[in-house]
Amino acid sequence: MKVLANDGISKSGIIALEKAGFEVITTKVAQEQVANYVNENNVSVVLVRSATKVRKDIIDACPGIKIIGRGGVGMDNIDVEYAKSKGISVINTPASSSESVAELVFAHLFSGVRFLHDSNRNMPLEGDSNFEGLKKAYSNGIELRGKTLGIVGIGRIGQATAKIALGLGMKVIASDSFIEKVDVKVEFFDGQSITTTIKTQSLDSLFKEADFITLHVPAQEGYIIGVAEIETMKTGVGIVNCARGGVIDEVALIKALDSGKVLFAGLDVFENEPNPEITILMNQKISLTPHIGAATLEAQDRIGTELASQIISILKN
Repeated sequence: MKVLANDGISKSGIIALEKAGFEVITTKVAQEQVANYVNENNVSVVLVRSATKVRKDIIDACPGIKIIGRGGVGMDNIDVEYAKSKGISVINTPASSSESVAELVFAHLFSGVRFLHDSNRNMPLEGDSNFEGLKKAYSNGIELRGKTLGIVGIGRIGQATAKIALGLGMKVIASDSFIEKVDVKVEFFDGQSITTTIKTQSLDSLFKEADFITLHVPAQEGYIIGVAEIETMKTGVGIVNCARGGVIDEVALIKALDSGKVLFAGLDVFENEPNPEITILMNQKISLTPHIGAATLEAQDRIGTELASQIISILKN
């Protein structure tokens, strides 16, 4: 059987699949050519990340597909229920990238509170001619310790984010439509650990209380953070989105950054991805990454081996 990993797969995943007798194809096929390629090459398994979409048209056009796999958590680029109605197994790897995304959240938080995103732009340009000026411009940093982090969505990634925050000495609050409370276990290098219980609260109260807000929710209809929500937040709040584009009103965010209501933002995902608005890309108060939340070697290794394990279990056992 053939597996098309159209958005790539780790070497460990390829080895595991090939050992089980699968042929793994890593050729990048353009979105509009996926259906033809799958049919012409008798592909049984299509694996994607966030770039390739597997919608109804591809599902209908490719009766030979047995499994559609998403390397990561969100499945909004796959018509999941429709695929299942056609007898296709749909798999993903919800636990494999949690730590990687959580660490990126804090990369953006540290970047924002110490102006790293802006100083890294300006030091190469002015570091030799305006060193003292830049030093003064970036002298009002903020410590994360002792501040309140509001986590919207306290699932696997939200919990991984909470662990880092607790380790830094932050207060953690959370809001979640499906979880009332969660026990978060922070483990240390020497085998010791502490466990704390986080009880969720209303989204409105979280917005009012948090010094920093991080989003960990699937794609939504409508914004979670818009004009009204920003108005209820503390002045000087920091907002990070490493979840999905479209959960923050970017126009409202830009206005809030310009007015000083929001101190900084960290964005890994965008409303108009993969073509973010130029007003977002050029804003000096936004720390930017190109949707790389799960893009660590360790996470990709876990994702590849987990996908391989699920495929082998479904088709070989």
